[in-house]
Amino acid sequence: MGREHAFPLGAAVTLEQLDEDPHPVLARLRASEPVSWLPALGGWLVTRYDLAVEVMRDASTFTVDDPRFSTARIIGPSMLSLDGHEHRRHREPFVPPFRSSSVRERFAGPVADETRILLERIAPAGAAELRRSFAGPLAAKIVTLALGFGEGEVGDVLRWYDSIVAAVTDITAGRGIPASGQEAFDALGGRVRTVIDAGEGESLLSSVAAMATLSTDQIVSNAAVLLFGGIETTEGMIANALMHLLQAPDQLAAARADSTALDAAIEESLRLEPAASVIDRYATADASLDGTSIARGDLVRVSIAGANRDPAVFADPDRFDPGRSGPRRHLAFAHGPHVCVGIHLARLEARGAIAEILDRLSGLRLDPRRPPAVRGLVFRKPQTVHAVWDP
Repeated sequence: MGREHAFPLGAAVTLEQLDEDPHPVLARLRASEPVSWLPALGGWLVTRYDLAVEVMRDASTFTVDDPRFSTARIIGPSMLSLDGHEHRRHREPFVPPFRSSSVRERFAGPVADETRILLERIAPAGAAELRRSFAGPLAAKIVTLALGFGEGEVGDVLRWYDSIVAAVTDITAGRGIPASGQEAFDALGGRVRTVIDAGEGESLLSSVAAMATLSTDQIVSNAAVLLFGGIETTEGMIANALMHLLQAPDQLAAARADSTALDAAIEESLRLEPAASVIDRYATADASLDGTSIARGDLVRVSIAGANRDPAVFADPDRFDPGRSGPRRHLAFAHGPHVCVGIHLARLEARGAIAEILDRLSGLRLDPRRPPAVRGLVFRKPQTVHAVWDP
């Protein structure tokens, strides 16, 4: 029996469904075909929480180290696309500067400063699109700072990021690598090499280069991971959390009044709509997952979006409920050896930014004429968050 016949629900799934509103189809798959073959993706899709954790923990059976890995096809081998010893070698130099204490010491002040600058720019107008006037520029500015680039380079960083994200999405959808993606990576690489060669200031890249465990090309590839993850995760976190809070007046009032409630709302938003909805793995050998036979070399995609709404773990999973127990049980930052290295920085930025915007913009609310709509095959966030407030 062919895979399409054995997994009829998966065979019927389209890329459009996964891009526009995947949650109903993910719920059906999770209930009946938690490991399902999706011809639209050219691989397996895992939607149940326990199975998602199993795949992400078992890097020896389900690896990222495969020439088909989407991001690696653009930026080359990095901590994101290697496993075992090589993964540790690439990742370890970046761990100390991204520990929670180091992140607070290095970035708390710049996050607060940049947040105030951005809000001072938009506050008088009484209206703005908050994803690209606030969330994106903040994330790009902090990544720019971390990489040791100059004040005036945020626009370049955002352009490189947009092109790399678009290229990864094209690869995931089965299209080729656009020239713009490779051009963006080449431009980023040239700038990173300049920073390393000059030993500019106390940049993270100069510190990593001084350890002499990675070549310059390897540092460039990992810098692209930081660019890619640092902007995408944080912009998506802030945009999604603002959207969810502004759609829930009671939760918005609680978050304004109490920092613990704000933290819980951010975590719940991550659960409900993770910025990265799916991650790729490849079977290193014939394997069985929940009784399903997976062949060596098969693509195994983990649906973070599906796992995060598993009713076996999260009661009433489609509801935005910051008061639910275990707010950090979600898998939005992945799990296992590839858990996001920038998790503490992303949380610091999101919490600081949202706390300040709620405090500064009185009467903040969504523009009823232009409601937000989340979409994205791989990276899910509202394309726009149009908001108004009392200037």
